[in-house]
Amino acid sequence: MKVALIPVARPTFDVPTAQRFFDEAKELLASLGAEIVTPSELVMTPEQTEAVGVMDIDQSKIIYLNASFADASPAMNLLGKKDGDVLLWSVREFGEVGERLHLNSMCGSNLAAHALRTVGKSITHLHGNPGEDKVKDLLEKFLNGENPDVGQPPLINGEKADKSKVEAALENLKGSKIGAIGDAPNGFTPCQYDADLLDRYFGIEVKTRTIPDLFDAISQVPAEKVEAEYKSALAAQPSLEKVPALEAKTNASTREVLSDWIDENDLDAIAMRCWPEFPTELGACPCGAMGRTATSGTPAACERDVYGAATMLILEALGSGTNYLVDTVDLVEEEGLIRIWHCGSASTELAADPKNATQWIHCNRKLGVAGNFALKPGPVVLVRLDSDSDPANPSKLRLVMTSGESLATPNRFQGNTATVRTSAPARQLINGLVRNGYPHHTVVSWRDIRPEVRTLAEHLGIPLMEW
Repeated sequence: MKVALIPVARPTFDVPTAQRFFDEAKELLASLGAEIVTPSELVMTPEQTEAVGVMDIDQSKIIYLNASFADASPAMNLLGKKDGDVLLWSVREFGEVGERLHLNSMCGSNLAAHALRTVGKSITHLHGNPGEDKVKDLLEKFLNGENPDVGQPPLINGEKADKSKVEAALENLKGSKIGAIGDAPNGFTPCQYDADLLDRYFGIEVKTRTIPDLFDAISQVPAEKVEAEYKSALAAQPSLEKVPALEAKTNASTREVLSDWIDENDLDAIAMRCWPEFPTELGACPCGAMGRTATSGTPAACERDVYGAATMLILEALGSGTNYLVDTVDLVEEEGLIRIWHCGSASTELAADPKNATQWIHCNRKLGVAGNFALKPGPVVLVRLDSDSDPANPSKLRLVMTSGESLATPNRFQGNTATVRTSAPARQLINGLVRNGYPHHTVVSWRDIRPEVRTLAEHLGIPLMEW
Protein backbone atom coordinates (compact mmCIF):
# COMPACT_ATOMS: atom_id res chain seq x y z
CA MET A 1 0.00 0.00 0.00
CA LYS A 2 1.38 3.38 -1.05
CA VAL A 3 1.17 5.96 1.75
CA ALA A 4 2.06 9.64 1.61
CA LEU A 5 3.34 10.74 5.02
CA ILE A 6 3.49 14.54 5.33
CA PRO A 7 5.23 15.62 8.56
CA VAL A 8 4.72 19.26 9.58
CA ALA A 9 6.26 21.20 12.45
CA ARG A 10 7.20 24.72 13.51
CA PRO A 11 10.61 25.97 14.65
CA THR A 12 9.23 27.65 17.79
CA PHE A 13 8.28 24.22 19.19
CA ASP A 14 10.43 21.20 20.10
CA VAL A 15 11.93 20.29 16.72
CA PRO A 16 14.19 17.41 17.91
CA THR A 17 11.19 15.64 19.45
CA ALA A 18 9.09 16.35 16.35
CA GLN A 19 11.85 14.77 14.24
CA ARG A 20 11.89 11.72 16.51
CA PHE A 21 8.15 11.22 16.10
CA PHE A 22 8.54 11.56 12.31
CA ASP A 23 11.27 8.90 12.29
CA GLU A 24 9.21 6.57 14.47
CA ALA A 25 6.14 7.06 12.27
CA LYS A 26 8.13 6.04 9.21
CA GLU A 27 9.44 2.95 10.98
CA LEU A 28 5.95 1.93 12.10
CA LEU A 29 4.42 2.34 8.65
CA ALA A 30 7.26 0.38 7.07
CA SER A 31 6.75 -2.44 9.60
CA LEU A 32 3.11 -2.58 8.52
CA GLY A 33 4.14 -3.12 4.91
CA ALA A 34 3.46 0.39 3.60
CA GLU A 35 5.35 1.86 0.67
CA ILE A 36 6.06 5.32 2.09
CA VAL A 37 6.30 8.49 0.04
CA THR A 38 7.63 11.18 2.34
CA PRO A 39 10.02 14.13 2.39
CA SER A 40 13.47 13.73 3.90
CA GLU A 41 12.85 16.44 6.50
CA LEU A 42 10.10 18.06 8.53
CA VAL A 43 7.98 20.51 6.56
CA MET A 44 8.44 23.88 8.26
CA THR A 45 8.92 26.45 5.48
CA PRO A 46 7.14 27.44 2.26
CA GLU A 47 10.10 26.05 0.31
CA GLN A 48 9.77 22.67 2.02
CA THR A 49 6.03 22.71 1.35
CA GLU A 50 6.72 23.41 -2.31
CA ALA A 51 9.17 20.49 -2.47
CA VAL A 52 6.52 18.10 -1.11
CA GLY A 53 4.05 19.51 -3.64
CA VAL A 54 6.03 18.03 -6.55
CA MET A 55 6.12 14.54 -4.99
CA ASP A 56 3.89 11.83 -6.42
CA ILE A 57 1.22 11.51 -3.74
CA ASP A 58 -1.89 11.42 -5.94
CA GLN A 59 -2.42 7.65 -5.74
CA SER A 60 -1.48 7.43 -2.09
CA LYS A 61 -3.35 7.15 1.14
CA ILE A 62 -2.55 10.45 2.85
CA ILE A 63 -1.35 10.77 6.45
CA TYR A 64 -0.77 14.33 7.62
CA LEU A 65 1.38 14.14 10.74
CA ASN A 66 1.47 17.10 13.08
CA ALA A 67 4.87 16.29 14.55
CA SER A 68 4.37 19.60 16.33
CA PHE A 69 2.03 22.54 15.90
CA ALA A 70 1.81 24.09 12.44
CA ASP A 71 -0.72 26.42 10.88
CA ALA A 72 -3.01 25.10 8.14
CA SER A 73 -1.11 26.58 5.19
CA PRO A 74 0.77 23.36 4.30
CA ALA A 75 -2.42 21.31 4.60
CA MET A 76 -4.30 23.62 2.26
CA ASN A 77 -1.43 24.01 -0.21
CA LEU A 78 -0.72 20.29 -0.43
CA LEU A 79 -4.11 18.67 0.11
CA GLY A 80 -6.76 21.29 -0.62
CA LYS A 81 -7.11 20.24 -4.26
CA LYS A 82 -6.23 16.55 -3.90
CA ASP A 83 -8.82 13.80 -4.17
CA GLY A 84 -9.49 11.45 -1.30
CA ASP A 85 -9.75 11.62 2.46
CA VAL A 86 -7.04 12.63 4.91
CA LEU A 87 -5.87 10.98 8.11
CA LEU A 88 -4.72 13.68 10.53
CA TRP A 89 -2.26 12.27 13.06
CA SER A 90 -1.41 14.14 16.26
CA VAL A 91 1.00 13.02 18.97
CA ARG A 92 0.96 13.38 22.74
CA GLU A 93 2.40 16.07 24.95
CA PHE A 94 5.14 15.14 27.39
CA GLY A 95 7.46 16.73 29.96
CA GLU A 96 7.18 17.65 33.61
CA VAL A 97 4.42 19.71 35.19
CA GLY A 98 5.16 23.40 34.67
CA GLU A 99 7.30 22.97 31.58
CA ARG A 100 6.49 24.64 28.28
CA LEU A 101 4.02 23.08 25.86
CA HIS A 102 6.59 21.19 23.78
CA LEU A 103 4.55 20.28 20.69
CA ASN A 104 0.92 21.48 20.64
CA SER A 105 0.38 18.82 18.01
CA MET A 106 -3.31 18.15 18.59
CA CYS A 107 -4.13 21.84 18.20
CA GLY A 108 -2.30 21.78 14.86
CA SER A 109 -4.50 18.91 13.65
CA ASN A 110 -7.55 20.82 14.88
CA LEU A 111 -6.47 23.86 12.85
CA ALA A 112 -5.73 21.81 9.72
CA ALA A 113 -9.13 20.12 9.98
CA HIS A 114 -10.96 23.46 10.09
CA ALA A 115 -9.22 24.63 6.93
CA LEU A 116 -9.64 21.35 5.04
CA ARG A 117 -13.34 21.28 5.90
CA THR A 118 -13.78 24.58 4.03
CA VAL A 119 -12.79 22.78 0.81
CA GLY A 120 -14.96 19.74 1.48
CA LYS A 121 -12.33 17.28 2.69
CA SER A 122 -13.39 14.35 4.84
CA ILE A 123 -11.19 14.00 7.92
CA THR A 124 -10.25 11.07 10.15
CA HIS A 125 -8.26 11.80 13.30
CA LEU A 126 -5.65 9.58 14.94
CA HIS A 127 -4.14 10.67 18.27
CA GLY A 128 -1.23 8.95 19.96
CA ASN A 129 2.43 8.11 19.64
CA PRO A 130 3.90 5.64 17.14
CA GLY A 131 4.85 3.20 19.91
CA GLU A 132 1.27 2.70 21.15
CA ASP A 133 -0.57 -0.53 20.34
CA LYS A 134 -3.82 1.34 19.68
CA VAL A 135 -2.08 3.57 17.14
CA LYS A 136 -0.62 0.54 15.38
CA ASP A 137 -4.05 -1.15 15.28
CA LEU A 138 -5.78 1.92 13.85
CA LEU A 139 -3.08 2.41 11.22
CA GLU A 140 -3.44 -1.22 10.17
CA LYS A 141 -7.15 -0.61 9.67
CA PHE A 142 -6.40 2.49 7.64
CA LEU A 143 -3.92 0.65 5.42
CA ASN A 144 -6.45 -2.15 4.89
CA GLY A 145 -9.12 0.26 3.71
CA GLU A 146 -11.09 0.36 6.96
CA ASN A 147 -12.15 3.58 8.65
CA PRO A 148 -10.14 4.01 11.88
CA ASP A 149 -12.68 6.45 13.30
CA VAL A 150 -13.05 6.16 17.09
CA GLY A 151 -16.56 7.64 17.10
CA GLN A 152 -18.14 10.77 18.54
CA PRO A 153 -20.01 11.41 21.80
CA PRO A 154 -23.79 11.19 21.95
CA LEU A 155 -25.52 14.47 21.22
CA ILE A 156 -27.20 16.40 24.03
CA ASN A 157 -30.54 18.15 23.79
CA GLY A 158 -30.85 19.69 27.24
CA GLU A 159 -33.22 22.12 28.91
CA LYS A 160 -33.52 25.62 27.52
CA ALA A 161 -33.63 29.01 29.17
CA ASP A 162 -36.57 31.35 29.07
CA LYS A 163 -36.71 32.96 25.63
CA SER A 164 -37.30 36.42 27.05
CA LYS A 165 -34.01 36.26 28.97
CA VAL A 166 -32.10 35.46 25.78
CA GLU A 167 -33.94 38.12 23.81
CA ALA A 168 -32.94 40.66 26.45
CA ALA A 169 -29.32 39.51 26.21
CA LEU A 170 -29.40 39.89 22.43
CA GLU A 171 -30.89 43.34 22.78
CA ASN A 172 -28.04 44.29 25.12
CA LEU A 173 -25.53 42.99 22.60
CA LYS A 174 -26.78 45.29 19.86
CA GLY A 175 -24.34 48.10 19.26
CA SER A 176 -21.41 46.19 20.78
CA LYS A 177 -18.05 46.80 19.12
CA ILE A 178 -15.04 44.56 18.66
CA GLY A 179 -11.69 46.17 17.93
CA ALA A 180 -9.81 43.98 15.45
CA ILE A 181 -6.09 44.71 15.24
CA GLY A 182 -4.07 43.45 12.27
CA ASP A 183 -4.78 40.49 10.02
CA ALA A 184 -5.46 36.90 10.97
CA PRO A 185 -2.24 34.85 11.12
CA ASN A 186 -1.47 32.90 7.95
CA GLY A 187 -3.19 29.53 7.91
CA PHE A 188 -5.60 30.39 10.74
CA THR A 189 -8.96 30.03 8.99
CA PRO A 190 -10.98 30.18 12.26
CA CYS A 191 -9.71 33.74 12.68
CA GLN A 192 -11.37 34.92 9.46
CA TYR A 193 -14.79 36.52 9.94
CA ASP A 194 -17.81 37.96 8.17
CA ALA A 195 -18.63 41.37 9.64
CA ASP A 196 -22.06 41.40 7.99
CA LEU A 197 -23.08 38.17 9.74
CA LEU A 198 -21.99 39.51 13.13
CA ASP A 199 -24.04 42.62 12.54
CA ARG A 200 -27.08 40.78 11.19
CA TYR A 201 -27.36 38.17 13.96
CA PHE A 202 -25.96 39.98 16.98
CA GLY A 203 -25.73 43.69 16.15
CA ILE A 204 -21.96 43.52 16.73
CA GLU A 205 -19.77 45.97 14.81
CA VAL A 206 -16.10 45.40 14.01
CA LYS A 207 -13.69 48.34 14.03
CA THR A 208 -10.27 47.64 12.51
CA ARG A 209 -6.76 48.93 13.12
CA THR A 210 -3.44 48.01 11.52
CA ILE A 211 -0.40 46.71 13.34
CA PRO A 212 1.83 49.55 12.01
CA ASP A 213 -0.65 52.11 13.34
CA LEU A 214 -0.75 50.36 16.72
CA PHE A 215 3.04 50.16 16.91
CA ASP A 216 3.35 53.83 16.02
CA ALA A 217 1.01 54.70 18.89
CA ILE A 218 2.95 52.43 21.26
CA SER A 219 6.18 54.25 20.41
CA GLN A 220 4.61 57.59 21.35
CA VAL A 221 3.25 56.80 24.81
CA PRO A 222 4.75 59.36 27.22
CA ALA A 223 7.35 57.97 29.61
CA GLU A 224 5.36 59.02 32.67
CA LYS A 225 2.31 57.03 31.48
CA VAL A 226 4.46 53.97 30.80
CA GLU A 227 5.98 54.20 34.27
CA ALA A 228 2.59 54.64 35.94
CA GLU A 229 1.10 51.60 34.18
CA TYR A 230 4.20 49.53 34.90
CA LYS A 231 4.00 50.38 38.61
CA SER A 232 0.27 49.59 38.65
CA ALA A 233 0.85 46.21 37.04
CA LEU A 234 3.73 45.51 39.44
CA ALA A 235 1.59 46.38 42.45
CA ALA A 236 -1.16 44.06 41.23
CA GLN A 237 1.23 41.15 40.56
CA PRO A 238 4.67 41.60 42.21
CA SER A 239 6.07 38.63 40.24
CA LEU A 240 6.33 41.05 37.30
CA GLU A 241 9.53 42.35 38.91
CA LYS A 242 11.35 39.24 37.63
CA VAL A 243 10.43 39.97 34.00
CA PRO A 244 13.01 42.05 32.06
CA ALA A 245 11.98 45.67 32.59
CA LEU A 246 12.15 46.66 28.92
CA GLU A 247 9.71 43.89 27.95
CA ALA A 248 7.42 44.68 30.87
CA LYS A 249 7.40 48.37 29.94
CA THR A 250 6.63 47.54 26.31
CA ASN A 251 3.58 45.75 27.70
CA ALA A 252 2.78 48.84 29.74
CA SER A 253 2.90 50.98 26.59
CA THR A 254 0.73 48.44 24.77
CA ARG A 255 -1.79 48.38 27.59
CA GLU A 256 -1.99 52.21 27.55
CA VAL A 257 -2.64 52.27 23.79
CA LEU A 258 -5.25 49.52 24.01
CA SER A 259 -6.98 51.28 26.91
CA ASP A 260 -7.11 54.60 25.05
CA TRP A 261 -8.43 52.95 21.87
CA ILE A 262 -11.10 51.08 23.83
CA ASP A 263 -12.24 54.27 25.58
CA GLU A 264 -12.16 56.47 22.47
CA ASN A 265 -14.24 54.00 20.39
CA ASP A 266 -16.48 52.45 23.08
CA LEU A 267 -15.08 49.01 22.31
CA ASP A 268 -16.51 46.05 24.17
CA ALA A 269 -13.83 43.50 23.21
CA ILE A 270 -10.60 43.32 21.25
CA ALA A 271 -9.10 40.70 18.95
CA MET A 272 -5.41 41.33 18.33
CA ARG A 273 -2.75 39.85 16.09
CA CYS A 274 -0.24 39.10 18.84
CA TRP A 275 2.56 37.50 16.78
CA PRO A 276 4.90 37.45 14.98
CA GLU A 277 5.36 41.22 14.85
CA PHE A 278 5.26 41.86 18.60
CA PRO A 279 8.19 39.54 19.42
CA THR A 280 10.12 40.10 16.19
CA GLU A 281 9.73 43.89 15.90
CA LEU A 282 9.00 45.11 19.43
CA GLY A 283 10.97 42.46 21.33
CA ALA A 284 8.08 41.60 23.65
CA CYS A 285 4.96 39.45 23.81
CA PRO A 286 1.70 41.33 24.54
CA CYS A 287 -0.06 38.58 26.55
CA GLY A 288 0.43 40.55 29.77
CA ALA A 289 -1.15 43.68 28.28
CA MET A 290 -4.08 41.60 27.02
CA GLY A 291 -4.46 40.00 30.43
CA ARG A 292 -4.54 43.44 32.05
CA THR A 293 -7.17 44.47 29.50
CA ALA A 294 -9.27 41.40 30.34
CA THR A 295 -8.86 41.97 34.08
CA SER A 296 -10.18 45.52 33.62
CA GLY A 297 -13.36 44.10 32.09
CA THR A 298 -12.76 44.07 28.31
CA PRO A 299 -12.51 40.58 26.78
CA ALA A 300 -9.30 40.14 24.78
CA ALA A 301 -8.88 37.46 22.11
CA CYS A 302 -5.46 36.67 20.72
CA GLU A 303 -4.51 35.78 17.10
CA ARG A 304 -6.99 38.35 15.76
CA ASP A 305 -9.81 35.86 16.39
CA VAL A 306 -12.88 38.05 15.88
CA TYR A 307 -15.40 35.20 16.14
CA GLY A 308 -13.59 34.16 19.32
CA ALA A 309 -14.06 37.67 20.71
CA ALA A 310 -17.70 37.61 19.58
CA THR A 311 -18.18 34.32 21.44
CA MET A 312 -16.73 35.92 24.56
CA LEU A 313 -19.15 38.84 24.29
CA ILE A 314 -22.14 36.59 23.59
CA LEU A 315 -21.40 34.38 26.58
CA GLU A 316 -20.96 37.42 28.83
CA ALA A 317 -24.34 38.73 27.67
CA LEU A 318 -25.84 35.33 28.57
CA GLY A 319 -24.37 35.51 32.08
CA SER A 320 -20.99 33.75 31.88
CA GLY A 321 -19.00 36.40 33.69
CA THR A 322 -15.31 36.67 32.79
CA ASN A 323 -14.27 33.96 30.33
CA TYR A 324 -11.17 32.98 28.36
CA LEU A 325 -10.19 31.91 24.84
CA VAL A 326 -8.31 28.59 24.84
CA ASP A 327 -6.74 25.89 22.68
CA THR A 328 -7.44 22.22 23.43
CA VAL A 329 -3.92 20.83 23.66
CA ASP A 330 -3.79 17.54 25.56
CA LEU A 331 -5.77 14.35 26.07
CA VAL A 332 -5.55 11.66 28.78
CA GLU A 333 -8.35 9.43 27.56
CA GLU A 334 -7.98 6.71 30.21
CA GLU A 335 -8.76 9.34 32.88
CA GLY A 336 -11.38 11.20 30.84
CA LEU A 337 -9.29 14.38 30.81
CA ILE A 338 -8.44 17.12 28.36
CA ARG A 339 -6.28 20.16 28.94
CA ILE A 340 -7.22 23.60 27.70
CA TRP A 341 -4.52 26.24 27.50
CA HIS A 342 -3.29 29.48 26.09
CA CYS A 343 -0.02 31.40 26.22
CA GLY A 344 -0.84 33.63 29.18
CA SER A 345 -3.42 36.34 28.48
CA ALA A 346 -6.06 35.24 31.01
CA SER A 347 -7.60 37.72 33.40
CA THR A 348 -5.97 37.25 36.78
CA GLU A 349 -9.42 36.86 38.34
CA LEU A 350 -9.59 33.47 36.56
CA ALA A 351 -6.48 32.22 38.36
CA ALA A 352 -6.73 29.42 40.88
CA ASP A 353 -5.02 31.90 43.22
CA PRO A 354 -5.68 35.43 41.91
CA LYS A 355 -3.31 37.07 44.40
CA ASN A 356 -0.46 34.99 43.02
CA ALA A 357 -1.24 35.01 39.31
CA THR A 358 2.41 34.88 38.28
CA GLN A 359 3.57 37.07 35.42
CA TRP A 360 6.50 35.65 33.49
CA ILE A 361 7.88 35.21 29.97
CA HIS A 362 6.21 33.61 26.94
CA CYS A 363 6.79 29.85 26.83
CA ASN A 364 7.93 29.77 23.17
CA ARG A 365 9.37 33.22 22.51
CA LYS A 366 11.10 33.60 25.89
CA LEU A 367 10.03 37.23 26.05
CA GLY A 368 7.82 38.99 28.59
CA VAL A 369 5.09 39.33 29.49
CA ALA A 370 2.80 36.33 29.80
CA GLY A 371 0.76 35.00 32.69
CA ASN A 372 1.95 31.68 34.11
CA PHE A 373 -0.76 30.34 36.39
CA ALA A 374 -3.36 27.60 36.59
CA LEU A 375 -6.95 28.47 35.75
CA LYS A 376 -9.45 28.10 38.56
CA PRO A 377 -11.32 24.87 39.33
CA GLY A 378 -15.06 24.33 39.05
CA PRO A 379 -17.73 23.35 36.52
CA VAL A 380 -16.96 24.72 33.05
CA VAL A 381 -18.69 25.09 29.71
CA LEU A 382 -16.83 25.36 26.39
CA VAL A 383 -18.55 27.20 23.51
CA ARG A 384 -17.57 28.48 20.09
CA LEU A 385 -19.28 30.46 17.33
CA ASP A 386 -17.91 29.54 13.91
CA SER A 387 -18.54 30.05 10.23
CA ASP A 388 -20.34 27.32 8.30
CA SER A 389 -19.86 26.63 4.60
CA ASP A 390 -22.73 24.13 4.43
CA PRO A 391 -25.10 25.41 1.70
CA ALA A 392 -28.03 23.87 3.61
CA ASN A 393 -27.42 26.24 6.53
CA PRO A 394 -28.88 29.68 5.75
CA SER A 395 -27.33 31.30 8.82
CA LYS A 396 -23.77 30.54 7.62
CA LEU A 397 -22.88 30.26 11.30
CA ARG A 398 -22.73 27.33 13.69
CA LEU A 399 -22.14 26.73 17.39
CA VAL A 400 -20.45 23.93 19.30
CA MET A 401 -20.70 23.33 23.06
CA THR A 402 -19.57 20.86 25.70
CA SER A 403 -18.99 20.85 29.45
CA GLY A 404 -16.89 19.39 32.23
CA GLU A 405 -15.14 20.06 35.52
CA SER A 406 -11.92 22.04 35.81
CA LEU A 407 -9.83 20.27 38.43
CA ALA A 408 -7.70 21.78 41.19
CA THR A 409 -4.34 20.82 39.67
CA PRO A 410 -0.98 22.57 39.17
CA ASN A 411 -0.42 24.57 36.00
CA ARG A 412 0.49 21.76 33.59
CA PHE A 413 1.97 23.94 30.84
CA GLN A 414 3.59 27.37 31.02
CA GLY A 415 0.90 29.94 30.31
CA ASN A 416 -2.65 29.35 31.54
CA THR A 417 -3.88 25.74 31.79
CA ALA A 418 -6.99 24.01 33.09
CA THR A 419 -7.22 20.23 33.40
CA VAL A 420 -10.83 19.35 32.60
CA ARG A 421 -12.68 16.11 33.26
CA THR A 422 -15.12 16.17 30.37
CA SER A 423 -18.79 15.28 30.63
CA ALA A 424 -18.54 13.57 27.24
CA PRO A 425 -16.04 10.73 26.66
CA ALA A 426 -12.81 12.66 26.22
CA ARG A 427 -11.36 10.80 23.22
CA GLN A 428 -14.64 10.91 21.33
CA LEU A 429 -15.01 14.60 22.17
CA ILE A 430 -11.63 15.40 20.61
CA ASN A 431 -12.51 13.28 17.60
CA GLY A 432 -15.80 15.14 17.18
CA LEU A 433 -14.10 18.53 17.32
CA VAL A 434 -11.45 17.58 14.76
CA ARG A 435 -13.57 15.46 12.42
CA ASN A 436 -16.18 18.20 12.14
CA GLY A 437 -13.53 20.87 11.65
CA TYR A 438 -14.47 23.05 14.61
CA PRO A 439 -12.04 25.87 15.48
CA HIS A 440 -8.96 25.30 17.58
CA HIS A 441 -10.16 28.12 19.87
CA THR A 442 -13.11 27.71 22.21
CA VAL A 443 -14.27 29.99 25.02
CA VAL A 444 -14.39 28.62 28.55
CA SER A 445 -16.99 29.84 31.05
CA TRP A 446 -17.13 28.93 34.73
CA ARG A 447 -20.90 29.49 34.86
CA ASP A 448 -23.41 27.09 33.37
CA ILE A 449 -24.90 29.06 30.49
CA ARG A 450 -25.82 25.98 28.44
CA PRO A 451 -29.61 26.56 28.66
CA GLU A 452 -29.12 30.13 27.42
CA VAL A 453 -26.86 29.02 24.53
CA ARG A 454 -29.41 26.39 23.47
CA THR A 455 -32.21 28.96 23.43
CA LEU A 456 -30.06 31.49 21.59
CA ALA A 457 -29.20 28.95 18.89
CA GLU A 458 -32.84 27.97 18.46
CA HIS A 459 -34.02 31.57 18.45
CA LEU A 460 -31.51 32.69 15.80
CA GLY A 461 -31.65 29.54 13.69
CA ILE A 462 -27.96 28.76 14.21
CA PRO A 463 -27.18 25.00 14.31
CA LEU A 464 -25.77 23.87 17.67
CA MET A 465 -23.67 20.73 18.11
CA GLU A 466 -23.61 19.83 21.81
CA TRP A 467 -21.79 16.91 23.35
